[in-house]
Amino acid sequence: MEITATHVGTATVLLRIGELTVLTDPVLDPAGSEYVVDIPARGMSVPLWRTADPAITAEELPPIDLVLLSHDEHADNLDHTGRALLATAGTVITTKSGSGRLGGNAIGLAPWESHDVVCGKTRIKVTATPARHGPEGIEPIMGDTIGFVVEVPGAQAALYISGDTVYYDALDEIGRRFGIGTALLHMGDAHFPAGGDIRFSMNGQAAAALARSLGARSVVPIHYESWAHLTEKPEEVTAAFDDAGLGGLLRWLDPGRPYPITWPTLTV
Repeated sequence: MEITATHVGTATVLLRIGELTVLTDPVLDPAGSEYVVDIPARGMSVPLWRTADPAITAEELPPIDLVLLSHDEHADNLDHTGRALLATAGTVITTKSGSGRLGGNAIGLAPWESHDVVCGKTRIKVTATPARHGPEGIEPIMGDTIGFVVEVPGAQAALYISGDTVYYDALDEIGRRFGIGTALLHMGDAHFPAGGDIRFSMNGQAAAALARSLGARSVVPIHYESWAHLTEKPEEVTAAFDDAGLGGLLRWLDPGRPYPITWPTLTV
């Protein structure tokens, strides 16, 4: 079965799995777009700025059969154009709380729950995985989020998409339950002035530790560019993986260019 991955930008990846077309975290607004994230639990709002265009516009995308949406509450994972796209997709899989807000074609999964998706002769199994968008207890502020494991029947290994998460103990269970071939890891070391030293996504060091825990055969960095709050540069990620002895795992995708995924590795 042919499987390709195209990095559209930030956490948005276009996956073609046999006859199935999948899009992760649709972020498709142009550079210069500004947003405000309201945090009622703290009585505050946080501004977000997009600094680069997506490599593929919404008009250039093919029809989408499935959207894997790690969470619906932040514009760097679901912006205005991405939200409009959801209505045209076949199915949207997201958090339980997110499915309640989105309605329509959205299906909510809690960690370790699964849902089968079929398109023509292609069938995949999507399992939600734990994710936490910051330190312990952050959920009332940042909301719920999940990651995904995508399994293809008969394949030797699975695809993992981390969602916006830091590395914490619950993620170690993923490697125990699944054989992970390629891991698409949200990085960027997200910080906000109002949060001080609080990290809201993985840096390279944490991503390398997670890759080791997963036993991943290859790692694709995503969610590391195009926004002012993403602070870690690609060379810093590379250095962190090299320091961990895992530099050979990294596969950087040129935005807009499809790359073949073979199980269990990604070939560039």
